[in-house]
Amino acid sequence: MRVIRHDAVEVVAHMIAPDSLFGVHVFFPDPWPKKRHHKRRLLSPAFVHALAQRLAPRGYLHAATDWEDYANEMLATFASEPLLENTAEGFAPRPASRPQTKFEARGLRLGHPTFDLVFRRR
Repeated sequence: MRVIRHDAVEVVAHMIAPDSLFGVHVFFPDPWPKKRHHKRRLLSPAFVHALAQRLAPRGYLHAATDWEDYANEMLATFASEPLLENTAEGFAPRPASRPQTKFEARGLRLGHPTFDLVFRRR
């Protein structure tokens, strides 16, 4: 395991070799809820494509959010990436191995459901 404290987009683009990751976890990224800020969301088609390229064959991308519109956007983005395949029909059940983040705990207190996506590299 390696921990790098830097911009994730730059790290993926410049510091991680293609086909080198077994798994990527993106739990509760900033949803940028205002419509005019959606362009700042991390899991854009370009970034998802870059992540998929860095996954080894059969490697996985696991993401979770408690913002339903972002979850649907993520699902559409992941599903449209040709290098990825969904491991579930739509959203995945919450894996027992996923830790609960403070963002998830807050969302649950507010009554927000959580959405998990688990995709594999083809």
